[in-house]
Amino acid sequence: MRYELTDDEWAAIKAMLPNKPRGVPRVNDRRVLNGIFWVLRSGAPWRDLPRNFGPYTTCYNRFVRWRRAGVWAKIMNALAATHDAAVQMIDTSLVRVHQHGACINRSNRQSIGRSRGGLTSKIHALVDANGLPVRLALSAGEAHDNRLAGKLMSSLQPGSMLLADRGYDADWIRELAVKRGAWANIPPKSNRTSPICFSPYLYRARNRVERFFNSIKQCRRIATRYDKLAANYLAFVQLASIRLWLRANESTP
Repeated sequence: MRYELTDDEWAAIKAMLPNKPRGVPRVNDRRVLNGIFWVLRSGAPWRDLPRNFGPYTTCYNRFVRWRRAGVWAKIMNALAATHDAAVQMIDTSLVRVHQHGACINRSNRQSIGRSRGGLTSKIHALVDANGLPVRLALSAGEAHDNRLAGKLMSSLQPGSMLLADRGYDADWIRELAVKRGAWANIPPKSNRTSPICFSPYLYRARNRVERFFNSIKQCRRIATRYDKLAANYLAFVQLASIRLWLRANESTP
């Protein structure tokens, strides 16, 4: 099926999965991962998982157990370690929360907020010069774009350039970039009084972060949030990002 891992993708990810040298042999990892990616791409409920992937409970339990163990985050970080640090771009994207994901008490702890569009969540991302994800985070939909900028910018490398839109035009963001030896190329807001250095020509490359959000939202499980738990939804965002890295590495000669 078209959502399944190719042989090259499986070879790249196989060594990063947890080992189980003792006990009852684990169900085939590749088949389970293909089932998880099928749910990610199709957006279908776990119960609708085709039978050729095995019991849906096996795929769901593996997805949650490895999320709790930090497996998805570790794979994401391992793949992103090879990112192009010369240029990095930061932005956010709003996602509508489905009614099935909204019925939970104290939803403010699950990165769900209320705005004019209803219940929403916001994906924060830092991508490299090729539009591949480096850092990811999640917040309530009504949160300001730069709320998690400090967390995402922790991976900035000396000599790199940070591209962002006007929503990130804040002195503390520019100062943080300088402390890390980077330059923030951000267009000034209309109410900024002090002049700043800004290159419109270099800023044109920022569309790659928009392409990243467009790519991951091809996965229906991300385009609409069905998950009640923020941790599960963020894990799906990480899985979509992992798939982008695997395909990028596969196409690299």
